[in-house]
Amino acid sequence: MHFTYRTSRVCAQMIEFDLEDGKISNIVFLGGCNGNLKAIAKLLEGAEASFAIERLRGNRCGPRDTSCADQLAQALENALKEV
Repeated sequence: MHFTYRTSRVCAQMIEFDLEDGKISNIVFLGGCNGNLKAIAKLLEGAEASFAIERLRGNRCGPRDTSCADQLAQALENALKEV
């Protein structure tokens, strides 16, 4: 299933990804720190969503109370509720 998540309070404006049988694929961030976000996407390709949530939830960016990684964790939590 394909998901699109509009982020808030971070540089990336949107995150898209697929979720099949609890596994993440095709993660794409729109905006943000291109190299870092591509690396996150590569590292999580094929990973269990629950693993990614556990690792990324609460990650902060500078003075913000969230980050692009934390926003991905939130997006995955929302997606798991829908499937």
